[in-house]
Amino acid sequence: MTASRIQAFLDDLRDRHADHFAIVSRLREIVLQSGPEVSEEIKYGGILFSSRAAFCGVFSYAGHVTLELSGGASLPDRHGVLQGQGTLRRHIKLFAVTDIEDRHVAEYVGLARQSADA
Repeated sequence: MTASRIQAFLDDLRDRHADHFAIVSRLREIVLQSGPEVSEEIKYGGILFSSRAAFCGVFSYAGHVTLELSGGASLPDRHGVLQGQGTLRRHIKLFAVTDIEDRHVAEYVGLARQSADA
């Protein structure tokens, strides 16, 4: 059931925002490759990823895609790309697929995953 909901979400996104679909698809690949036993589900209007605990989510908005990092406030931000003022979460705004590499997303996903699994 979850796989079909995720596919329906992706199909709808591809039809409505092809540029966001490309960003979300690449983010999804990175997160799923971040280690064994990553699960995904549709929640809060996006895709939520978990290992031992939820560690990130990908959400499409009108003008951008965000990668939300569940424990992002406690992560080191050596590239200065994390945004947000909350006590727990931080996010990275993405406007193009090239932003994924430019903003070191794979590194932050790895840090968030390690933190959730600790």
